[in-house]
Amino acid sequence: MRYDSNHYVTRVLDSPLQLGAAQWNALLAEHEAPSPFMRHEYLTAMERSGSATPATGWTPQFVTLWRDEVLEAACALYLKDHSYGEYVFDWAWANAYEQHGLAYYPKALIAAPFTPVPGARLLARDATARQALLKAVLAWCSRRKLSSLHLLFAGVEDAAACAAAGLMLRHTVQFHWTNTVQRPDHGVGRWRDFDDFLASLAHEKRKKIRQERRKVAEAGVVFRWSQGPDIRAADWDFFYRCYERTYYEHGNAPYLTRDFFRCVARDMPGNWLLFVAERNGKAIAASLIALGSQPMRDRSREEKVAYGRYWGALQRVDCLHFEACYYQPLQWCIEHGYDRFEGGAQGEHKMARALMPVKTTSAHWLAHPAFADAVERFLEREGQGIGNYLEHLERRNPFRQA
Repeated sequence: MRYDSNHYVTRVLDSPLQLGAAQWNALLAEHEAPSPFMRHEYLTAMERSGSATPATGWTPQFVTLWRDEVLEAACALYLKDHSYGEYVFDWAWANAYEQHGLAYYPKALIAAPFTPVPGARLLARDATARQALLKAVLAWCSRRKLSSLHLLFAGVEDAAACAAAGLMLRHTVQFHWTNTVQRPDHGVGRWRDFDDFLASLAHEKRKKIRQERRKVAEAGVVFRWSQGPDIRAADWDFFYRCYERTYYEHGNAPYLTRDFFRCVARDMPGNWLLFVAERNGKAIAASLIALGSQPMRDRSREEKVAYGRYWGALQRVDCLHFEACYYQPLQWCIEHGYDRFEGGAQGEHKMARALMPVKTTSAHWLAHPAFADAVERFLEREGQGIGNYLEHLERRNPFRQA
């Protein structure tokens, strides 16, 4: 326990279970980007299920700031002894440390485990508390003699706080779809239906999507969806078989256990949407979508957001992945008035499905001055490359040109 000049008490907790859900979630709700993946229920499910624990290389060290026993700021910090499950790649940095006889691990990571979704990371009641939290985290890393701190997929407020504190910013690219159409007669609106959305695309893209959907339909595949408490236990079990198969086919064990999905289905049921593909009455594939909401920039209303998360198939069908992971969710979003669909990390092929490039931000601090200088130069070059890449992608706009 430590006090700072603003009279905050700093406590580092070795489990999110040591904090009340209401306290944590109330702080999260103050943030401009409160995704479901930073909810107390999600983070505790990671621990309870054995998915993100010291045994898997994720040691919780949640840094919290208190004033008069009121939680003023907090972050989900983990000590990591590897870089798996992060989606912002620093393996080259770790190798450079090793080549010079230095220890890169353990390192400090502020992130939602295994979840490359931009959003809240530094939960705080105001900007002063956010800066104090970051200052406390950096001081804690220094006292522990850690090599580095990494804050991944930061929201705008958090990225600004990190930049002000002198952390180095790093950018990557994701692909997001927005339910927005500019109509000459009615201004900005939403797509009326999936055909209305298709009509906005260039002929080549529109034709390709119709061909891909036709292949799936002609293979005899139909879809059903269920949401929240309506997702049956048997469907969760089937989904996990599919999810697990995807990892094993790539030679890896799945990051998340079956019990993780059991926990989130119980504790945050309203945040899940499941698509199941069937052929001849038999389930053959599934995709799981997360649902959430965020305040609009002008705070005029809540923006409804869907997040593509996991998928898998027990049978191979041409174009089934595109149908399960993009076309079915996009059609559902249009029909249910969702504003945005985030397609997850990487995947330039998503642009052909009208998921447009979005720059994401992470922040990094390295204790070793020489390595920090080297990484800063690297990030400057990498950032120029990202800028050029985004310009290149913008020229490949899939929408029909007026």
